[in-house]
Amino acid sequence: MNIRHGKKEDIPFIVEFNKAMALETEMKDLNSPILTKGVTALFNNSNNGFYLIAEKNNKLCGQLMITKEWSDWRNGIFWWIQSVYIHPDHRKKGIYKKLHKEVKKLAQEDGNVCGIRLYVDRSNVNAKNVYLAMGMKETEYELYEEDWS
Repeated sequence: MNIRHGKKEDIPFIVEFNKAMALETEMKDLNSPILTKGVTALFNNSNNGFYLIAEKNNKLCGQLMITKEWSDWRNGIFWWIQSVYIHPDHRKKGIYKKLHKEVKKLAQEDGNVCGIRLYVDRSNVNAKNVYLAMGMKETEYELYEEDWS
């Protein structure tokens, strides 16, 4: 298993996996052209974040995205784990665990990261259990939004 930073050549794979994740977890059919532009935009401005890719035998089998949020309270940056997707053929094989460990390693090496956060759908019990097993904890915060998409 190899965990590496995403490359522009991975854009079609990332788009495919993001579409699959949205359909599976939220029953949303994402607009492919908009999604492709969004994925490409992150590669064009790495200050906003990056992708990590899991591959085995040169086959891409999982991904996650890191986005960055400044915290004035902590004088540091939170890394948000987003767009997590492990292909169904590769689940329950420790791939997310390896991706998560790489996130923590990179965050600690960075020196400006004050923590790692993520959000998860309330009904996604499997994902919640995985995140708890990785040492994360549920916070007191609730998420609110205005979605203009």
